[in-house]
Amino acid sequence: MTDALAAGLALAGLAVLLSGLLLLAGRFLRVAEDPRLERLVALLPGTNCGACGQAGCRAFAMALLAGKVSPAGCSVSSPSAQQRIANFLQVAVGVAERRVARLACAGGRDVAPMLASHEREPQCAMAAVVAGGGKACAWGCLGFGDCEHSCTYAAIRMNRNGLPVVDEARCTACGDCVRACPKDLFRIVPERQPLWVACNNPLAGSKLLDTCLVACTACARCVQDATEWLRLERNLPQLLDAAAGSPPRAAIDRCPTGAIVWYSHGKPVVGECAHRPRPTRIERQTA
Repeated sequence: MTDALAAGLALAGLAVLLSGLLLLAGRFLRVAEDPRLERLVALLPGTNCGACGQAGCRAFAMALLAGKVSPAGCSVSSPSAQQRIANFLQVAVGVAERRVARLACAGGRDVAPMLASHEREPQCAMAAVVAGGGKACAWGCLGFGDCEHSCTYAAIRMNRNGLPVVDEARCTACGDCVRACPKDLFRIVPERQPLWVACNNPLAGSKLLDTCLVACTACARCVQDATEWLRLERNLPQLLDAAAGSPPRAAIDRCPTGAIVWYSHGKPVVGECAHRPRPTRIERQTA
């Protein structure tokens, strides 16, 4: 009994000692929080989307207070909200490159049919679990609108062919659609970048046209016409990070399927060859 009591007293004494050390550490090692932080967090949208490159609105507010970013870095905030933040901090609004979400697929149901039917309209995430979703192109958009439903800013609508269309004027690059798409088809890119590959199929050859009439077949004509800006990786043209200036519009002109497009005023434009009447799927198979 005496030994148990002694052990209990020893543990209690140790607990009191450690508690005291923690209190002292909290008092003398505490980092004072800027009193403006909470007010600044309240001025931000609170979506914690990460579009600013920080881990949420509070982290962005701390970066603002540290002078590491400018109010313009919050693409979700309206210009007037950015100005209020700048006025509060007594700094300039700053300039940030505007970014938008774009879809790496042009294969709506008119050109890339579904091989499976669903009794009820499912979610993309649910459909993708079963045989990849049942679309002829295993890499293509399933068209059930998870991205549209997830978009906080109503910047996405589904067109009549079951393909999401991004309203770039509304898009804030928040990344909701990126996280919602089970096929990983959305990318956040600079709005000023006009060249875009609207395909995510890593295979090559004209046989792909049996599953999608607008697929990239890795013919490399675009790369040949824009060697300083494009290279072929995983059978898809990729924009070179080190490329200077703006890529030539000629990069899209010889694309036979329109898989590589040119964005003008927020709308994708296909090249001259893709404007020609497309043969039907049966004609492609027997040609």
